[in-house]
Amino acid sequence: MKEFWIYTLLRLVLFLGSFGIVAGVWVLVAGEVPVFWAVVIAFVMSGLGSYFLLNGPREALARKVDTRAQKMSSKLDEMRAKEDADGA
Repeated sequence: MKEFWIYTLLRLVLFLGSFGIVAGVWVLVAGEVPVFWAVVIAFVMSGLGSYFLLNGPREALARKVDTRAQKMSSKLDEMRAKEDADGA
């Protein structure tokens, strides 16, 4: 689960950084920040940024999830085989 928390933390940091940039630019240009639109723009920016910047952590998370799913699948297969042997 370490990979999940690393990826989630990096996404949060990227979002907060994007929000800070958007809000800062908006204050410099307009003098006030419409928070809703700043959040929406920051969300889009961080989503696009994470696609390129967080590829490594995302792949590490995907590998971990795949490994756990394969282990669970093999355990289920073993349980089914045991049930079949016990029932026969």
